Amino acid sequence: MPISFSLELPTQRVESAAEFVTAEAIADVARAAEASGYRAVHVTDHPAPDAKWLDHGGHHALDPFVALSFAAAATTDVRLLTNVYIAAYRNPFLGAKSIHSLHVLSGGRLIVGTAAGYLKPEFRALGIDFDNRGALLDEALDVLAKVFAGDDVAYEGISFAARGVRLRPIAAPPPIWVGGNSKPAVRRAVSRAQGWAPFNTFGYAAASRTAEISTVDELASAIAWASKYAAEIGRTDPLDICFSAGNLLDDSRSADERHATIAKLEAAGVTWLVVAPTGADRGEYIERARAFAAEFITP
Repeated sequence: MPISFSLELPTQRVESAAEFVTAEAIADVARAAEASGYRAVHVTDHPAPDAKWLDHGGHHALDPFVALSFAAAATTDVRLLTNVYIAAYRNPFLGAKSIHSLHVLSGGRLIVGTAAGYLKPEFRALGIDFDNRGALLDEALDVLAKVFAGDDVAYEGISFAARGVRLRPIAAPPPIWVGGNSKPAVRRAVSRAQGWAPFNTFGYAAASRTAEISTVDELASAIAWASKYAAEIGRTDPLDICFSAGNLLDDSRSADERHATIAKLEAAGVTWLVVAPTGADRGEYIERARAFAAEFITP
């Protein structure tokens, strides 16, 4: 099966809020994505971004479940991807409630991309133990699986205790993709999830506290390691690989070069690519998204 593409809902563009951070803007971009052949639209998650990080290349974000709910209401079939949701920022039951609500109301279109997180000031602002983020993510995944199983959930967590939480209506669980480039992240994805979302680090591995993956060859090597680990633990189910195209598919590169890059990514095992065109305003953003789709998605 060819690579599927997800289009970014550019709600981080707060410098042009009227163009990108409105209900109308989300609906327009989501509808254009669906009509053009993108399989999903996506947003990220930063509830308490640090000013220093924002001033050095960071970005704002709306609440992912609120933003994606507006996209869901404006569309019919396009999937809704959190890229990525930091589960440790929220009590696991609050997170599960948001996930369950959006998944149910969208007709089962949610894909939960999640990760342990890396911004220590954001963890501090939210009162969350940064050093415990991996264990907190595991707790959230445990609770989510139990909630969607439909059972009454009794769970003793690091900072919470539930004697029998019940969520209704019962629904089929959304796919879970675990992000991160570290070996623990890969192991978590292979052993606990339906997909792995390695980060394209663009040379920012130190800042993001994760291993470098900034070339197709580095990505291919990492996917090969994930496949080897899957074989070691006896996993036979396919593993989606979702990667950020970033500058690999930049407009400055020729169409032939970009086709070759996509083919190389597909050969390496990538099944999904997230893309974010440039555009000074909403019209230009949508025009470039459509042009990309016409060249690389629809024949």
